Amino acid sequence: MRLIRPGADYEGAAKTFEAWVGAGFLVPDPPSMYVHEVDFGGRRRRDLIAALRLQPYDDRVVLPHERTHSGPKEDRLALLRATNVSLEPLWFVYEGRGTGLSNIIDVVSERAPAVVFEGPEGTSHRLWTITDPALHAAVHAAIEALPVLIADGHHRYETALAHSEEVGGDPDSASRFTLALLTDLDDPGLQVLPTHRVLKAGVAVTGGEDMASLELTLQALGKQIAAGTYRDHRFQLLPLEGEVAVVELHKQVIDNILGKRNPEDFLLYTRDPAEAVRWVDEGVGTAAFFLAATDLRQVLKLAQEGKTLPQKSTYFHPKPPSGMVFHRLDPDRRLY
Repeated sequence: MRLIRPGADYEGAAKTFEAWVGAGFLVPDPPSMYVHEVDFGGRRRRDLIAALRLQPYDDRVVLPHERTHSGPKEDRLALLRATNVSLEPLWFVYEGRGTGLSNIIDVVSERAPAVVFEGPEGTSHRLWTITDPALHAAVHAAIEALPVLIADGHHRYETALAHSEEVGGDPDSASRFTLALLTDLDDPGLQVLPTHRVLKAGVAVTGGEDMASLELTLQALGKQIAAGTYRDHRFQLLPLEGEVAVVELHKQVIDNILGKRNPEDFLLYTRDPAEAVRWVDEGVGTAAFFLAATDLRQVLKLAQEGKTLPQKSTYFHPKPPSGMVFHRLDPDRRLY
């Protein structure tokens, strides 16, 4: 936290980082990629950690799926200016079917890991270092033509891009890249959780199918494009037209209720559906809306079409821990 959440003491974070390097707590690696594995709740996910070339959204290579706000970007930009280091990986997903990249990751993970550690939320982690230039070339060839979808880190990606333009450097300079953690959409451990909404104002929604309980409402969500709702101690299932429930919930229901008012001024978010019910019962909100996890291939499809989703449409879990790998943003150091 002293590095990534220093409050307003950005220069202090920079001094701490350099002090840790000077003391040998952080040791430079040769040019490397990494395989990261996390075990959590009986599941296992494997990721690739590498430097990703920063490109504007207009290039349609790095794809956003959520809108951003200026406040978080200002904070992250101040930290980048002070440290000139990519302190934690941004998280991306890609459709790697047929690329052979999963085979490379499997081969690497058969070796003894370089680092093993326990993380937050009961997670266990292993990290392998890839220094073989031939494997680097194979990874590059497998992924260079693929678009990547930002899973977590929209604000930080836009900040890194802005910082890269400030610092400059030729196209292959380290300053033109960001530290990235990349996960295949087909990875069986890739978990996306829904985020439920509580509306703080508005009229009642009508036309849904009555449901007997929260549990039955949530079970029904996975079988069709729909949203659950709760108001006045009554659960309902609202069928929605379209392909992505969270998009249609906002378009067909929430936007109609709020009119021209900004939804972000009237919405609360939680990943705990019971908490959403409690907020309504306590009068914190007037109605709760429940969603199933979003289909990532549909999100990727929309992103490739240049469309963005409402805020908090996806929640990828568990987040990659900070501190595994750092990337110095030196314009005089070339990565190729």
